[in-house]
Parts: sequence; C-alpha cells; structure tokens
Amino acid sequence: MQRSSHLPHRLQGATAVSVRTYADKAQLDADVTVVGSGPGGYVAAIKAAQLGFKTVCVEKNETLGGTCLNVGCIPSKALLNNSYLYHMAHGKDFASRGIDITGIQLNLEKMMEQKSGAVKALTGGIAHLFKQNKVTHVQGFGKITGKNQVTATASDGTEQVINSKNILIATGSEVTPFPGIEIDEDTVVSSTGALSLKKVPEKLIVIGAGVIGVELGSVWQRLGSQVTAVEFLAHVGGMGIDMEISKNFQRILQKQGLKFKLGTKVTAATRRADGQIDVLVEAAAGGKNEVLTCDVLLVCIGRRPFSQNLGLENVGIELDTRGRIPVNNRFQTKVPSIYAIGDVVAGPMLAHKAEDEGIICVEGMAGGAVHIDYNCVPSVIYTHPEVAWVGKTEEQLKEEGVPYKVGKFPFAANSRAKTNADTDGMVKILSHKDTDRMLGAHILGSVSCTAICRVLWEATLALEYGASCEDVARVCHAHPTVSEAFREANLAASFGKAINF
Repeated sequence: MQRSSHLPHRLQGATAVSVRTYADKAQLDADVTVVGSGPGGYVAAIKAAQLGFKTVCVEKNETLGGTCLNVGCIPSKALLNNSYLYHMAHGKDFASRGIDITGIQLNLEKMMEQKSGAVKALTGGIAHLFKQNKVTHVQGFGKITGKNQVTATASDGTEQVINSKNILIATGSEVTPFPGIEIDEDTVVSSTGALSLKKVPEKLIVIGAGVIGVELGSVWQRLGSQVTAVEFLAHVGGMGIDMEISKNFQRILQKQGLKFKLGTKVTAATRRADGQIDVLVEAAAGGKNEVLTCDVLLVCIGRRPFSQNLGLENVGIELDTRGRIPVNNRFQTKVPSIYAIGDVVAGPMLAHKAEDEGIICVEGMAGGAVHIDYNCVPSVIYTHPEVAWVGKTEEQLKEEGVPYKVGKFPFAANSRAKTNADTDGMVKILSHKDTDRMLGAHILGSVSCTAICRVLWEATLALEYGASCEDVARVCHAHPTVSEAFREANLAASFGKAINF
C-alpha cells in the first residue's frame, strides 16, 4: 500500500482501498478477526487460536473484557457480595446468630477498591490468556471496511488494517438511553455510574425493576439508601421470570426495605436548585401524576445492541428493527465471511450465552457442528435471595398449550436452609404431563450463591439431556444440602408428593 503524508485517511468513494499515513501501523493478515473482547469475543478469539487459526482481537477500550468485566457482571457482583456482608453485620442477622459486633462502619472507598482490584485482575488475566494462546490484541475501534477487512482506529487517530479470511462481530451492547433524561454519571447515572458512586445516596430512585435495577437497587439499599424502583411492567425481575417466583421475590425484597411502584412510567426528571431531582411518574395506563424526589436517579431500562458505526453498510449488512445483526444458524451474516454473536444478535443478552456462541461459531468455521439450545441457557438475578431459572415458565407453557405438571418444595422445609437460618424461597419444577420430561426449573433462594447455582447447574444439565423428573428424583442427593430441595420438587412433579413437605 502506498504511503502518503498528505492524503486523507480515506478517499471519497473508495470503500475497498485504505490509504495509510506514515503514522499508521503495518497491516496484519489473519484467519479470524474478532471485533470486541467481551465474554463472547475474547472466548471466541482464544478458541479460534486453539483451533489453529491465526487470530486477531480488536478492542476499542484500553482494557479487555468488555462491559461484563469492566462495568457490568464483575464489579456489580463484587458490590453485591460486599454490601450483603455489611448488611449482615450492620443489621440484626449476625446478632441473631450469637455474633455481637459493635462500631460497624462503612468504608465505601475501600469497598470500591476491592471491586476495582477484582476487575483489574480479571481484565489483566485476559491479556495473559491472549499472550498464552498467541492471540494478537489490537487496540482501537474496529470497523468493517471490506468483506475480508477490518480497520482499527486507535485513540490517537492512527489506523491499522487487518485483512482476514473471517470476521466475527462481538461488540456486545450499550445502555439504552431514556428519552429526555440526560445521564451525567454523577447524580443521574446509568448502571456504569451506579457502580462508582462516591457516597451512599439518602434517596435513590431506580427507573426499571428488571435484573440490573433490582441488583443495583439492592446494593445501595443494603448500604443505607432509601430505594424506590419504578417499573413499567406489573412485576419485578424483567422478562423471562416465572410470575409466581416474581411475586414471592418482590415480597422478600419489600421485606428487606426496597419499595416498588409497578405498572408505572416515568415521564420526566428535573434537577432542582438544591441539587435534588424531581421525578414525575404516572400509572402506565394513564392517570394522575406524582412527583418523587431523590439525590440520585439510576436509569436502567435495558440495553441495546452496539451495532452502529461498525461499517456494516460497507458490505450490505442491514440491521433488524431492534438494531440486531441477522445471522443464520451458523452465526453467518448475509456475507459468508462475516459472523456475529452475543448481544448484537437475537437471544438473551447474557455473557454465558455469548461465550457459548463464540465457541461454537469458531468451531463451525473449522468445519465442526454448530448447535445451541437457547431453552437450556440459564438466567440468574444475583440479589439475596437469588433468582435462577432455566427452561420454560408456567406462563409460556400455558401460552403454547403444553400439558404440564408442577412440583414445588419450599426452603423452609429444607434441613440445610434451616440450619443456616436462611429459609426464604422455593424450588419450582415444571414437567410434561404425559412424558414427565423436565420443561423448566425455577429457584428462589437465599441460602448461598454456590448452593443455588449448584441446583441450577443440575437443572440445566437435566434439561440439556432431556431428563425426566423421575430421573432426577431417583438420583441420590447428599444430606443435608440445598440440592435436596431440587430432588423433592422433582418428586412432587413426578409422583405428586414430596417426602419432607
């Protein structure tokens, strides 16, 4: 490619030709170029390298890991865990267990330090894995400039062209803005700003009581804030949650101190002279206005695909009505050499879903089979109690006209939950009425993340392998464990009655 010190970086009307300056970096050739280093992107890049592909991963941010590791899953779980420990020590929980502590104080700065340390270690870990697996990391905003070409523009404006046999778009998602409300990440914050508040708000209003809303609302409520979540839908927990589980979940959160205004919409937010924020709300169906006041307003109405300005128009790829990239069952776009996975394609916006797609997508490039059952992708809300589910909800089965049975078992009747003095919640199992095949598993429990996730793993495995509820019920489960509640719920679904309830 001819060098020039006076020509612009890109010629008018020449989309297939990249003009480089002396400052631009040397071109790279690759078998697979992954755009984005979030859970889907970095996992796909590592797997591609392990399969023998010469692999490049382009990331626009200074650190690897995408939203999940930097401002999403990882920092939020650090705060959820630490705020819960503070809540136990500061409240009545420790005292009820015979542990008397005086002089408990919150050191928010130290708590944020621990969160940041976890993020730094994990993002640095990806860089190490790239080096270990010989993945080339290119820092810059990746844009498709040809069917087999990606151009990465660094923060200083320099460009690097990667010529690639295959391109995998894994750019994830971004916060959905709320019309008319400008986020400053100080007192009007997105989920990103809510992870780094400098002090505990006296009053926090959360727009949205989905997964992100209840998780971050829980963090600040435990640390002392008065939290009110305003939700357009008539339930908490977002889309996909079983309604019976949602109602019980809401009841427990309200007992903890969270307040909810469901079936309610936010129409405006204005900042007062004293720094307070007035939030105007009304019933979703229309009605009388009400003004709520807060110190901090958290906007978390969901996320949208990060699919703009990627150069898709250069190769004729059009987005669907929700801004997603259409793909076939091998994750190929209409351009066979360009693939897409994760939040930019259809399906739940979950890190583990993106990881699975990344692995099977590059396996497909290598000639392997491509298969994923989205019904077996689990979901978790990491509050206390946690909510976890996989498979169908009762509402979905009714809508689809599938005959089903229900088996339930409360943690109040589980010996391990009793010994831990942590008995909120239950396990709910849905099975096919005629074949006994497990169709869905729903867990609401406070016992511990590890225990609830073990039950979820077992349920996911059962669904993936097409197990019946009797299969699970006849597997010996160790005593005393939380997983016994899962067995008992399967007994109830298959035989009509549990043993211990």
